[in-house]
Order: sequence, then structure tokens, then C-alpha cells
Amino acid sequence: MASRLLRALVTIFLVLTFAFFILRMSGDPAMMIMSAEAPPEALAAFRKGWGLDMSLWHQYLDYFNKLRQGNFGQSMRDGRPAMDMVLERIPATLAIALPAFALKLLIGIPAGIFAALHRNSFLDRLVMSLSVAGYSVPSFVLGLVLVLVFAVYLGWLPSGGNTSLRHAILPIVTLSLGGAAILARFTRSAMLEVMGQPYIRTASAKGLSWHQVVRRHALPNAAIPTVTIIGFMLGSLIAGAVVVESVFSWPGVGRLLVSAVANRDLAVVQSLLLLVAATMVSSNLLVDALYGWIDPRLRAGGKTARATQ
Repeated sequence: MASRLLRALVTIFLVLTFAFFILRMSGDPAMMIMSAEAPPEALAAFRKGWGLDMSLWHQYLDYFNKLRQGNFGQSMRDGRPAMDMVLERIPATLAIALPAFALKLLIGIPAGIFAALHRNSFLDRLVMSLSVAGYSVPSFVLGLVLVLVFAVYLGWLPSGGNTSLRHAILPIVTLSLGGAAILARFTRSAMLEVMGQPYIRTASAKGLSWHQVVRRHALPNAAIPTVTIIGFMLGSLIAGAVVVESVFSWPGVGRLLVSAVANRDLAVVQSLLLLVAATMVSSNLLVDALYGWIDPRLRAGGKTARATQ
């Protein structure tokens, strides 16, 4: 467990380091925030005030020294603490990301299991065709199509905003369909692989009913690859909402990231990336823990391996 935590911290450190240098090499924040027409003296004063006149190495050391003290920096545009700006947007993002995540599970896993248990049937081909269409269409295209159909033509739902529950329906559906399609394909593949194993035939030969074989043997063994995909989706809850929030004018973390990147608001972007990296790493640690719970052989294997060292 200690080695996993160490790898997680190293991963976050590398993400922040990469983001630090890329952001500062991609453009001058002074030119973006104050405009290129600002007097040279004003631009120089802005750079000095935010420490942009220092060497890149000194800026890097200063950033991590402040980070070590819990100082995530301030927004160059608003002058507010960067992490406060990020945290106040999280509830809006989770308001659509969590229901979308639940919808992915409710649609994708049963669809994949159903398709696997009816392999090569018309229903299997139908489910897989819908899955291919679901993950092939980019989320912004799907969002625009849903707006065109349900907001423009039918007038059933609003096209953007967040003032009521009805405003959340289209973003939630847009976020969930692609993930449900991917989950259905992975679940089907995992189930088909398990169903071809000898122990499934042995269980059937012992007199267990088909439903008992599926419930007791097939589903638990097919769960591990499926849990891996679910963990990835859980880790990308925040990052995955960027495009959808822009399409539907949803005031969450995604729209804040787009705005901060466009304005080169360095502290805000770095705080957002820290949040995304921490979420991804935490979900991977959770998946590792779930592996041992789903399959006790993995726990036993780990203990055996440590004992032999």
C-alpha cells in the first residue's frame, strides 16, 4: 500500500511539473489578461507583480514551496484564491457528473451482460451496434444533436443554463451515453471470456442451474476488467465534463478550465489540474482495493509474494 501511495504522489508531482512548464511556454499571461495594446510599463509591472519576471526555474521552486504550505496561488484575473474558485464550481459539476455516472452503470453493465448471454443473436448485434454508435460520436456532437432535437424542434427541454432540474437532463444524458456504450462493450467481452472457461462447464455439470452459474461464477470473475473501466470513469468525472459544460453553458469546473486556459490564468489551471490528477489517482487506488475484495485470490497472491521476498 505504501508503494502505491508513493506512486500516486509521484504521478501528481509529474502532472503538476508538466503543466507548470507547458503553461508558461504556451503564452504570456500579461498579454492575454491586459491585452497586447497595454503600455510596456504596465505589462512589465504586471509581470513583476506576479513573479513572471523571474527565471523559469525560480518560478518553479517558488510554486512548489507555496504549494507545500497550502498556498495554491491567486487568480491573475480576479485576484481571488485559485483553489476557492475551483471548489465553488465542484457542486455544479457533480450535479450532472454523478447522475451521469450512475446512468452509465445502470445502462452499460446490464446491456453488456444481456448481449453476452444472447451471443450472436439479433439482440446482441443490436446492442453492440448501438454501443459502437454511442462511443463513436464525440460528446459535443451528441450534445448539439440533443439540443437540436429536444430544445429546438420539440421544445421539451432548455438548451442551456442551470436554473432548474430540467436544465440538467440534456447534459446528464450527453455525459452518460458514451460511457454506457464503452461499459457495455467491455462487460460483454469480459463475460464472453469467462463463459468460455472450463470451470463454467464444470459448474454446469455439477447440476447448477444456468442462472446460478451466471450469478455465482460468471459475474464475479467478469467483474475485475469491468471494475477497471468503472474506476477510470469515476476518476474522469470532473475532466469528462469539460466539453459538455461548454456546450450547455453549465457553470461547473469544466467551463472554468476552458476560461482559465484561454486567459492563461496560471494558478487556476494548475489548481484544476491538481484536482483532476488527485481524482484520477484516488480512483485507481480505490480500484486496487476493490480487486482484493472481488477476488480474494489477489489478496492471497499478494501476501504469498511478500512472504517469499
